[in-house]
Amino acid sequence: MSLRQMEYFLTVVQEASFTRAAEVLHVSQPALSHQIKALERATGGPLLERMPRGARLTPMGRAFLPHAEVAVRSAAQARRAARAAAGAEGGELHVAAVHSVAVGILPDVFARWHAAHPGVVLRLHEYATTEALEEEVQRGTADLAVGPAPSGWPGTVVPVGEEEIVLVVPFDDRFAGRTTVTLPELADRPWVRCAMEPVVHGERFLDWVCGQAGFAPRTAVFTEHTSTAVRMAVAGVGVTTAPSHIVRGAVGEDCVTLSPDPPWIRALTVFTRVPPTGAAETFVDVLKAVLQTPPSHVPPPSPDCTAPHPTPGTAPLA
Repeated sequence: MSLRQMEYFLTVVQEASFTRAAEVLHVSQPALSHQIKALERATGGPLLERMPRGARLTPMGRAFLPHAEVAVRSAAQARRAARAAAGAEGGELHVAAVHSVAVGILPDVFARWHAAHPGVVLRLHEYATTEALEEEVQRGTADLAVGPAPSGWPGTVVPVGEEEIVLVVPFDDRFAGRTTVTLPELADRPWVRCAMEPVVHGERFLDWVCGQAGFAPRTAVFTEHTSTAVRMAVAGVGVTTAPSHIVRGAVGEDCVTLSPDPPWIRALTVFTRVPPTGAAETFVDVLKAVLQTPPSHVPPPSPDCTAPHPTPGTAPLA
């Protein structure tokens, strides 16, 4: 079987039609059908069911699909890596990140990158959870990922800095004149929660950490995105947690941020399937320069958000 045959197969699956796939690929339908039949002979059975008004996967096709996707994406990644090996000029770089990193950190990184390397196109892939981020990068969707350190990652992991998780309240909050607050002081407050909140010991992070402080958080609203949760907190709906970078990126100076006591710090990394070279390696250097995070006196969190002994001083938030 050939890479071209797998590309043809994926296009038929995406378009759910041989006719539309042939148009997208700019080949004749008989030529497309010939390549698919050759692929099916190589795999030992039918991958697609031909229907009067389209095509759909057979059980063999469903099993074959994820492997074909990895093969085609890996080939594209190999081409980009080969071009990048000659230097960080020309081509494109695919970067994946969780939403909070994409909104709070990457705008400054991308701006600095574009100023220094305008010939390299950056393509951003955003994910709601660290689990989805790791899965898609493993499948070859992106050249590198920016986020919390993954657990048991088979490729390369490069520490690039750390970020603090803060508490967000409006200007008229009773704690607005302070810089730190302990969780027990917030026991009577409503909270704005985010669907991106990770799970620790089988509980959502805020449930777990507040439980350690002796109370259960009273949820006022659940949101889909961290930036929305910050806006809700600024409006006075309730207290929320967010990475310090996203607070600046989402709402500027329109709120008060409080550091939990003890503080919540998480390590940020770049992780890749293969060691970064060329444009990818240069991007890591730019990211480190933008973060410029000084070493913290708080030990960095475990890379696994379900680690056996997380502490209130660590925050594996997405």
